[in-house]
Amino acid sequence: MQDTNLGRHDYFAGRTAVIATMHKKEEVIAPLLEAALNVNTMVPKGFDTDQFGTFTGETARAGDQLAAARAKARAALEHTGGDLAIASEGSFNPDPNLPFLANNLELVVLIDTTHDLEIIGQHRYQTPLGRGSIVTNSDDACALAADWGFPEQGVILRHQAGKTRGMQKDINDENTLRQAIDTALRWPWRRSLFLETDLRAHRCPARQERIAAATKDLIENCQRSCPACSTPGFAMVDSVPGLPCAWCGRPTDRPLAFTYQCQACAYIREHSAET
Repeated sequence: MQDTNLGRHDYFAGRTAVIATMHKKEEVIAPLLEAALNVNTMVPKGFDTDQFGTFTGETARAGDQLAAARAKARAALEHTGGDLAIASEGSFNPDPNLPFLANNLELVVLIDTTHDLEIIGQHRYQTPLGRGSIVTNSDDACALAADWGFPEQGVILRHQAGKTRGMQKDINDENTLRQAIDTALRWPWRRSLFLETDLRAHRCPARQERIAAATKDLIENCQRSCPACSTPGFAMVDSVPGLPCAWCGRPTDRPLAFTYQCQACAYIREHSAET
């Protein structure tokens, strides 16, 4: 969408944005926000985002992905007494058509209580399903982890797939991984373990890249003002399918147009997908 209202907006300039994270998401989010929106950023001390759900299964997410991101942001505002917060939430869901792939959706939500605004950025990426394998000794496990990109890409060690009891998450080097495996397998009744990739943001470089992409989408939405009332956050809310096939001219499922709407005055504008 081409829009002359796209630019820096003084709704956010000079303010402090609280980034609701305990998994180092600020390392990718903060530089982008500070440069584009002219805000200061901070991470609240002692703020537990795992209470809203964990990728590793100990705590189920209450509500859907967007509800969890909203809850994080609002809780961070209560925790700090601030008025501007950013929260991120990711999900991996199996692709219904390609069983060996997953759809990774990353959401980054901005909540501004001063202006009663909620602005969302997102990035969707089709990716291989998280990797996991049964291992029976530390040599094979370390070799497998290295193939997955360990230690930059983190790994999780479980007694059984999907079980959280005895799970070990913060394994940062080969010696620690080897020791954890050898210790767990010393019991005669335990002959195997389950090793899997860690999909938490600070242990998954691929997710960090996608969170950055979602942040860029958020920034673009923040900088796009409503043509009617100049409120930031003039974002796409719907798409209209029907783009003609280049070969036969018949309508396809691809977007023909996008609908943008202002959350403040409800002004709506439709833009062709080809412009």
